[in-house]
Amino acid sequence: MERKFVPKMGLEVAAIGMGTWDIGGGFWTPDYTRDDEWVEALRYGLELGLTLIDTAEMYGGGHAEELVGRAIRGFSREELFIVSKVWQTHAARDEVVKAAEASVKRLGTYVDLYLIHWPPEGVELCETMRGLEEAVERGYARFIGVSNFGVELIEEARSCLSHVDVVAVENKFSLLDRRDESSVIPYAEREGMLYLAYTPLEKGQLARDPFLASIGAKYGKTAAQVALNWLLGFKPVVPIPKASDKRHIKENAGAAGWRLSEEDWRLISEKYRRVVV
Repeated sequence: MERKFVPKMGLEVAAIGMGTWDIGGGFWTPDYTRDDEWVEALRYGLELGLTLIDTAEMYGGGHAEELVGRAIRGFSREELFIVSKVWQTHAARDEVVKAAEASVKRLGTYVDLYLIHWPPEGVELCETMRGLEEAVERGYARFIGVSNFGVELIEEARSCLSHVDVVAVENKFSLLDRRDESSVIPYAEREGMLYLAYTPLEKGQLARDPFLASIGAKYGKTAAQVALNWLLGFKPVVPIPKASDKRHIKENAGAAGWRLSEEDWRLISEKYRRVVV
């Protein structure tokens, strides 16, 4: 699997990750009906080199983390990069630390990258960031970051920290939603940060796009693979499409290890230039 170097962390991560939203349940609600299927799918992705897994305490009320913990058993921990997130209503310093500890217990291991899921509610941002910092100090997480933040808020978050720094941001980014292209993404590149792109296929909409399919035909690739490969053209960006079944996981993995020509990359860029969903 192709990898990307993240200067702020001093290490490489898989160029494409696996998202776990809707795996193990939904919004704070667990679903145990497909556990074996989900675990098998995640393990399949790991075998293909998709060693970055994104999860959160909110996903299935923590059950997604439990499934990730099951899936990673037997794999070398040093080769994995696990991302999890604390919900914004658990944003007080002590709550952040408790949430991190709970995530570690569900996962059965430390978290590589721990994020605040959305800007905190009812709590000063600095209190939340100090909680994230403490999670690192206690060994629950190696690195910290933010999710659904703009540049100004990232800068504010960084100003709160004394011992560690924000090394990553996770935001929505796709061909149909390019709001971060002229702001957060160049900022992340300049600062040596990782940019995790969630919903990169717009819930399957781009996978059914005939224009992308026509481009993909030249490379023996699908529309979804073209959409993901376009994202890889941005240096700090690692897309994290959902990893719910083996077929999609195999397709996602096939989006890396090759590149669109400069002409096709520009053609796609112009085609979707003014589209925002």
